[in-house]
Amino acid sequence: MAEEKVRKVSDPHQHGAPSAPVKDPKKLFKRIMKILTASYGPQMILVLACIVLSVLANVQGTLFTRTLIDSYITPLTEAAQAGQTVDYSSLAAAIRRVAIFYGIGVAAALTQSVTMTYITQGTLKKIRNELFAHMETLPISYFDTHAHGDIMSVYTNDIDTLRQMISQSIPQMINSGITIVSVLLSMFMLDVPLTLVTLAMTAVIVVVSRKVMAASSRGFIAQQKALGTLDGFIEETMTGEKVVKVFNHEEAITEQFNALNEDLYQSAYKANAFSNIIGPINAQLGNASYVICAILGGIIAINQYTGFTVGALASFLTFNKNFSMPINQISMQANAIVSALAGAERIFNLADAESEKDEGYVTLVNVTEASGSKAEVPDVAEDGTELSQDLQDKVVQGLTESKERTGRWAWKHYHRSNGTTTYVPLEGDVTFEHVNFSYTPDKQILYDISLHARPGQKIALVGSTGAGKTTITNLINRFYDIQDGKIRYDNINIKKICKPDLRRSLGIVLQETNLFTGTVADNIRYGKLDATDEEVVAAAKLANADGFIRRLPDGYNTMLRGNGANLSQGQRQLIAIARAAIENPPVLILDEATSSIDTRTEKIVQSGMDQLMAGRTSFIIAHRLSTIRNSDVIIVLEQGRIVESGSHEELLALKGRYYQLYTGKKPELAY
Repeated sequence: MAEEKVRKVSDPHQHGAPSAPVKDPKKLFKRIMKILTASYGPQMILVLACIVLSVLANVQGTLFTRTLIDSYITPLTEAAQAGQTVDYSSLAAAIRRVAIFYGIGVAAALTQSVTMTYITQGTLKKIRNELFAHMETLPISYFDTHAHGDIMSVYTNDIDTLRQMISQSIPQMINSGITIVSVLLSMFMLDVPLTLVTLAMTAVIVVVSRKVMAASSRGFIAQQKALGTLDGFIEETMTGEKVVKVFNHEEAITEQFNALNEDLYQSAYKANAFSNIIGPINAQLGNASYVICAILGGIIAINQYTGFTVGALASFLTFNKNFSMPINQISMQANAIVSALAGAERIFNLADAESEKDEGYVTLVNVTEASGSKAEVPDVAEDGTELSQDLQDKVVQGLTESKERTGRWAWKHYHRSNGTTTYVPLEGDVTFEHVNFSYTPDKQILYDISLHARPGQKIALVGSTGAGKTTITNLINRFYDIQDGKIRYDNINIKKICKPDLRRSLGIVLQETNLFTGTVADNIRYGKLDATDEEVVAAAKLANADGFIRRLPDGYNTMLRGNGANLSQGQRQLIAIARAAIENPPVLILDEATSSIDTRTEKIVQSGMDQLMAGRTSFIIAHRLSTIRNSDVIIVLEQGRIVESGSHEELLALKGRYYQLYTGKKPELAY
């Protein structure tokens, strides 16, 4: 499984062809704009108004150049040359008007910039919040089939490209579009023939830009996907660095990284090589347009055709530059938008991933004993199915729901058929009835599994690696749903129990221990967020973790980082056991809970585990068979089937598969 995961993450094409285009860019862009306008509609209108005001102020300032030259500078110059007295007050007033135009433009641009920063950061905050909240609703299967580093890349690289698009590309595109329209109208007002020459040169710029952009866009899409794949590989390598060193895999893993990095280099090189030449090419074509218009405009102005003046030529040439510049900016920003849309597609793929389904209606509540007449027990559940006699027998009348913690729990049924509510005490009775299961349709994992764990029993699951032991525990807490058969909890089909309530009734210690950044007490309290300090210490003592915790620099307030890197594997496991103990659940699932603890410590922990399991239904997965000798029932699994079941003594006497696992001798039974 580990090798397969490495292979999948190492494959640069695992998310599809790197150069595959964004599926529906228009739909993605509309979705982004909908998010912006829904949260910041008034601010977006303000930004649009500022852009329009800024562009018009610049256009008016440029148009005023003609008036400034023809109506003020030229007459005043001629008067001065003729020896007449020159009054410059009118020129000063004209310059003040120009300054006002540009001052308005600067103020509008500043307001736009500040407002866009507010919109951008607020939008990204909202997206990250919603994305993380949605991610927490996804089923375990999603994280089993997606590289964790690739998911992390969505929160970093992809959201960063979206930031650039919102804060820079979109405002720039709007600014450029308004500039092109307003400048084009102004040029037509000044001189039609020169405007047509400018449009002809602009057409050449557009054709060249489109061809270069097409090649660049494919590169940006490939770059974004290759970056996600590389991040996934780095995250996986860092997590498994000890394994890499143990097997002297440094050279091989470096070669794999170099291959992925080469893919990123090639896609980034192609994207940026084409992107970077758009600017210089368009700039030179714009300069060519400027020179041609300057020559033709000079001829027209000198010969005074159609009343075209030097002032008009100065304004027109400024407009010519202003006309080619936004086209160049659109070409540059188009690539940033393509890259952002590729990132947005990955963001929305995560946001649109199907949440974990929960059709349950039975909830877990605190109850207290209450005197009163015996309530009626309905014959059918709210979905119309008949309630079994066992379930009806389990219903305890006279229980009252409580909002306070009472130490007593019950499953709450509301029956729509007659409007009554019944309470079934939480006891920890778990039954598998002819369960079949497969993670993928092409490979079945469990075959016709039937077992019954009565309240307080210890059920041990043993067998070869891959026999299906952990899968059974995954089904109890509904990390996955079965394809056939039934699983009952206190004689209630677990599909009818709300998943949060079901999992609240289970205490789980996994083989792989995960600790979080925070104090030791915080990590123990993870099993019960409102636990008191006394409850934390009591849980640690029960798991025999109190001793080493008190020897830490700050005791229970010692900060843990990097999954508890400053603790030994055994110490991390003890904290995980304490975390499971603090909730005081009726059912425990111990998946190799003592696998990382030395034999001496295991004996110490085992006594605490026995106390923890006392009176609780416990499912124990262990390769050290000595730790499960006192189990009430030992179930032997092979290739997804139960081949033996019984107590330790019964199975040894049978001299079958368990006998072989325990003694190492050849079994007398054949399977």
